[in-house]
Amino acid sequence: MPHEQTTGYVADSSYMEHRTLKAGAAGWVLLAGLGVSYVISGDFAGWNIGLGQGGWGGLLIAFVLMGVMYTCMVFGLAEMSSTLPTAGAGYGFARRALGPLGGFATGTAVLIEYAVAPAAIATFIGGYIEALGLFGLTNSWPVYLVTYLVFMGIHMRGVGEALKLMFGITAVAVLALVVTVVALIPHFDAANLFDIVPNDAAGSSAFLPMGYTGVLAALVYGIWFFLAVEGVPLAAEETTDPTRDMPRGIIVAMLILLVSGAAMLVLVPGGGGAEAMSTSDNPLPEAIRAVDGPDSIMAGVVNYAGLAGLVASFFSIMYAYSRQLFALSRAGYLPRFLSLTGKRRTPWVALLVPGTIGFILAAATKNGGLLINIAVFGATVSYVLLNLSHIVLRFREPNLPRGYRTPGGVVTTGVAMVLALVAVVATFLVDVTAASITAGVFVVFVAYFWFYSRHHLVANAPEEEFALVQSAETSLQ
Repeated sequence: MPHEQTTGYVADSSYMEHRTLKAGAAGWVLLAGLGVSYVISGDFAGWNIGLGQGGWGGLLIAFVLMGVMYTCMVFGLAEMSSTLPTAGAGYGFARRALGPLGGFATGTAVLIEYAVAPAAIATFIGGYIEALGLFGLTNSWPVYLVTYLVFMGIHMRGVGEALKLMFGITAVAVLALVVTVVALIPHFDAANLFDIVPNDAAGSSAFLPMGYTGVLAALVYGIWFFLAVEGVPLAAEETTDPTRDMPRGIIVAMLILLVSGAAMLVLVPGGGGAEAMSTSDNPLPEAIRAVDGPDSIMAGVVNYAGLAGLVASFFSIMYAYSRQLFALSRAGYLPRFLSLTGKRRTPWVALLVPGTIGFILAAATKNGGLLINIAVFGATVSYVLLNLSHIVLRFREPNLPRGYRTPGGVVTTGVAMVLALVAVVATFLVDVTAASITAGVFVVFVAYFWFYSRHHLVANAPEEEFALVQSAETSLQ
């Protein structure tokens, strides 16, 4: 039941004192930068694989559908984050709407997404450095190790410092996207978008060379243009004015990502050819070289700046996983030692533990595609639950004070929820192994909650206090 109250204990003041984040570290501009930073690596690589799954037309439809899904969901998140501004974000919203089990399930799905995605990006960073011939490396595991150690150290230094550095790295990556646009616009040829030879699938054509099923297969890669933007509300407790800043920050970030994603989707295959770009590890500079020659200075600039894009997403998603783990642990859903914070009010244990696991995953698999598909499955499950949470809160608590209200209300998040359900199905079609692994991990987490942690929740953690207030208000009605 959504309003189920679980047994636990009231923590003393020292418990919360060692589990407090630094408030007032970010305004809406930094939040918008954080949202773009989460996602921007997806503009540089990964999305183009969808060209080989569904052709340009299939990926275009996937981009539009997933763009609609994320935009609708972001409007719902803007409302919920202005109403329940805690570091738990999605887990906190679902906790209020769906009860402890729903909250934990949502938080776990988000945590899987954010813990695994940096491991995938680390493999891309390693491959990028090898391709550039930097440091003479022929094995990427030292790159994974250094990347994790350096950026965990920066995050432990302080959230303000981390967000400002993140903003600067993201600005470099955005500049690279602008250079790409400038380089490719004069050479755009619409015929290049349709140079993949159609197969004999149902509905195949020059626009949909892999037929109707290709559209569904391309959905996962449409997600890569936007994956993790929903993490902006995780910064709620460290925001200057979450009621005002959260909606503005996440909506601005989404608008920027829609524009940048559309530009790459049209111009990169429009310059370099859809077929050639579908197998590229580095599509932006390859497209520029295809039209500007192998010695193109612009291609060289984008090549190195693309590394900044990967670093930006790695760095920012590390921030996200630490805040999600911090919130789940502080409330007792996961072992409480994971939420300890240091003198600088940063959750050092929540940074270190997933970072260690991520390094091991990257070094053991060296398979960024498998890891990102695991992350996408966790993400799509969480999207279903997040949109459901908004709908439930609108019906159950219509008078809850809201700093922002979603345009279209539950219709908007209803559209997002239906599209998220379709995306969950698509992940199984694209990579059964990745989806099955993620589902197995998810079941283990839920079993831990059911048999142990639901009996040991911390009553005065922020998300649990929201639930207690809700229960008290309900009993007075």
